[in-house]
Order: sequence, then C-alpha cells, then structure tokens
Amino acid sequence: MSDHPKDYVAAKMGMWLFLFTEILLFGGLFVLYSVTLQRFPTEFHAASKLLSGPMGPLNTAVLITSSLFAALAVACLQRGKVGMAKLFIILTLVLAAVFLVDKYFEWGAKIHHGIYPGGAELAAMAPGKQAFFALYYTMTGLHGVHIVIGMAVLGWVYWLIHAGKCTPDYFVALENAGLYWHLVDLIWIYLFPLYYLIV
Repeated sequence: MSDHPKDYVAAKMGMWLFLFTEILLFGGLFVLYSVTLQRFPTEFHAASKLLSGPMGPLNTAVLITSSLFAALAVACLQRGKVGMAKLFIILTLVLAAVFLVDKYFEWGAKIHHGIYPGGAELAAMAPGKQAFFALYYTMTGLHGVHIVIGMAVLGWVYWLIHAGKCTPDYFVALENAGLYWHLVDLIWIYLFPLYYLIV
C-alpha cells in the first residue's frame, strides 16, 4: 500500500462516493415505502403475512454470514494469508448464490399463485396490497441486482488476487469490494423487517 498512497486514497474516496449514491437510491425507496405504509397500514400488515415466514430470516442469516466472510477475506489478505482470503471470497460467493436461489423459490411461489404486478390474483386484491407487492418486487428485485453485481465484483477481485494484482501490500480492490458487499447486506437488514416483520 505504501507504494501507491495516492491511488489508495483516490480509490477509497471514489468508493465512498459511489456508496453514497447507492444510499440515496435506496433511501428514496425507503421514503416511498414509509409514505405508502402510512396510507395503507392494515393492507400492508395483511400482505406481509402472505410472504414466506422462514425465507426472510434464512436470507438474513445467509447475508450476514456472507458479510462476515467478506470481512475475513480482507483481514486475511492484509495479513498475507492469500489462500485463506481466496477461500473466504469463495464462501461469500457461495452464500450469495444461496441467497439468490432462496429468492428465486420465494418469488416463484408468489408468481405461481398470480401474486405479481399484472397477475390476476394481485389485481383482485385491495389497492394497499397491490402497492405493497409493487414495492416488494421493486426493492427486493433491485437488491437482487446488487447481489449479482457484488458477486461479479468479488469474482473479479478473486482473479486479481490469483493473478498477483491484488496483494497484501495493495489490497484496495478487495477492501472496496468488501465495502460494497457490506452495503448490500445492510440494505437487506432494513428490507427484512419492512416486509417480513410488519406489526
């Protein structure tokens, strides 16, 4: 890192600015959710009961664990444990894939029953429930896109480590990838109670 101090600082600053734009994006959606919830509290509560109870906590546990592995990957690389860093990246990717598979089955079950934007079952529901599922698909879908992007970035960083371009002396690529992954995890931690734990 000492050979590239300016590059390191610039890369970190650029990453924090990018994360700020992501927070603005999801922040706007959270505000929209809050306004809509205030308008349809009863309908939101009833619609939340239609979601899979076990899937929400399972996905939360999976993402929190994956975030731990991402942090361990950074720590290992900083300490010169390159093999361990690569292993933790792979474990992070595996758990990310588990999350997406869980989401696929959860979405698939809803779509099969016609509960999706434009679906016959959803169209017959009250406007508040329609608003709930419109936001649910938008926000969890956008989060899923970020999961895929995060997996691609982590895969790229894995290649950089394997090629000797991301090293214990200059690990900013992995550090930034870890920061992005932590943001993805943090967003889900907010999404989980908003959709699965409405009281």
